[in-house]
Amino acid sequence: MNSLFRLNKPSATDLDSFHNDGYIFFPAVFKEEGREKLVDEIHNNGDVRDYIDARENTPDAESKSYFVRPWNDRGPVGHQLIDDPFITALLQGTIGPDYHFCHSALNLAPRGIGPIPFHQDHHHWKHENPINHAERDKYYIQILYYPNGFKRGDRNLKVIPGSHLVAPTTEATPERMLAGDYNAEAGRKLEERRLEVEPGSMVYINARIFHAVEAKPIDSPQPYRIFNIDIFKEAGPPHRYTQQVPTKWIEGADDYRKKLFLRDAYTDDCWTA
Repeated sequence: MNSLFRLNKPSATDLDSFHNDGYIFFPAVFKEEGREKLVDEIHNNGDVRDYIDARENTPDAESKSYFVRPWNDRGPVGHQLIDDPFITALLQGTIGPDYHFCHSALNLAPRGIGPIPFHQDHHHWKHENPINHAERDKYYIQILYYPNGFKRGDRNLKVIPGSHLVAPTTEATPERMLAGDYNAEAGRKLEERRLEVEPGSMVYINARIFHAVEAKPIDSPQPYRIFNIDIFKEAGPPHRYTQQVPTKWIEGADDYRKKLFLRDAYTDDCWTA
């Protein structure tokens, strides 16, 4: 398989960033051909076309993003993201060999869309069942793709590097972290970092890190910020949103893909049964 990416594997510096900061930023990591094909696949999706056409025909429409989870209607490039050699090397290099595919999502953020506040996405921390307590220290990885990039102040991603090093208690809010209350526990000064990424960039996140998204101005030169995400979880019980994998994804899958896909999906009672 020819990789979609310019890199073959993470560097030692990348691994240090993951463990120390809680994320790795890969600027313009897509090969241009792969980036263009991914953008074309997304734009040629029927539901996405309908969404864009509706907004273009109703310029005063309320600003609502396009969001689908799970993102099952993927083209060949979207599918390759799941097991591209670089992605496999990155997952194995950061969290080891035992992980599953959790779910994915696709988002188009238009001009005028509001912000998303700082939050964490490791949902086992937010529940008090025995199974959740047992899973809290396991990895939940979010791979954030930005095919057309973003500027600071224009639907940009924000992170608090090192916030994954703080115990996930209800008292450990992002406000208190930024006020310095948890610098000693993190072993560093916790500060907000606003990212700016070129088209074809990627951010690889430990879901324990606090992250946020700024608003997209109504006069942004970019009509839509495209964002797709794949989530992988360390092997174990389902995480929130661990999806039922479509049968056609498993038919003809190689052993590696089957290992990713053949796991229990999330149900409303799976943590308490």
